[in-house]
Amino acid sequence: MSTTHLLQTTRLRLRQWQDKDLEPLAALNADEEVMEFFPATLDYKESQKAATKYKSKIEENGWGFWVSERLNDGAFMGIVGLNRVDDLPIGDYVEVGWRLAKPFWGFGYASEAASACLDFAFKELALEEVVAITTVNNVRSRAVMERLGMYDSGENFAHPKVEAASGLKEHVLYKISRDRFEQSAS
Repeated sequence: MSTTHLLQTTRLRLRQWQDKDLEPLAALNADEEVMEFFPATLDYKESQKAATKYKSKIEENGWGFWVSERLNDGAFMGIVGLNRVDDLPIGDYVEVGWRLAKPFWGFGYASEAASACLDFAFKELALEEVVAITTVNNVRSRAVMERLGMYDSGENFAHPKVEAASGLKEHVLYKISRDRFEQSAS
């Protein structure tokens, strides 16, 4: 078992999963607006399976997709973290990703949490590069990626787990190197 890392910024905390997180996760995953750029919403059982997977990955690696909660009131905000991507036609990378409940959109929380994840990835995990992926039409997530200093690699790909009929199959691949992150953070 690995050491479980917790990350904290001035406004939020990224922490390990607890039983109390299942209800708000299920609500998040059932929200059609939140899940607009995913192939489908998730039901309660699918959310439960996802939470178990996220918790196990953190227990195994010490990091993963953490619960994001607001410091001032402990509100469950969503999911933010890092994940090893080795099952897509883009190579073997660690990605940074986020999914926040709608009440937390537009306040810079995704950028703040993802930046803490990138800092962890480069300083603690000593990674040379981190990626982020989304469907080409997800303008909000792409804007977060750009605020983080990531760049569109131009290496679009067809996501093998997404049906073509969904209109979400084509994905963009954003990247950031350790050097670029350190330059943008200073």
